[in-house]
Amino acid sequence: MANIKSQIKRNRQNEKRHVRNKAVRSELRTRQKAVLAAVEAGEDPTEAMRIAQQKLDKAAQAGVIHPNQAARRKARLLKRINAAQG
Repeated sequence: MANIKSQIKRNRQNEKRHVRNKAVRSELRTRQKAVLAAVEAGEDPTEAMRIAQQKLDKAAQAGVIHPNQAARRKARLLKRINAAQG
């Protein structure tokens, strides 16, 4: 356990960020699964993809994931959608 005041505060901040980032990552996985489920079911995945893209962009902007990772995930989802429709 840290006994330096600044390190104690830093630990508190890290724990808050960890919980918040974990929630955001979980939400990203949920939204990506929703897109894939829509594709598998043969439904129109446009609305699910729109929400997923929005969540990915916000996560990248907040620094939860790297911007390139967000772009890569969006590209892979679109690739799956186009393959199913084509």
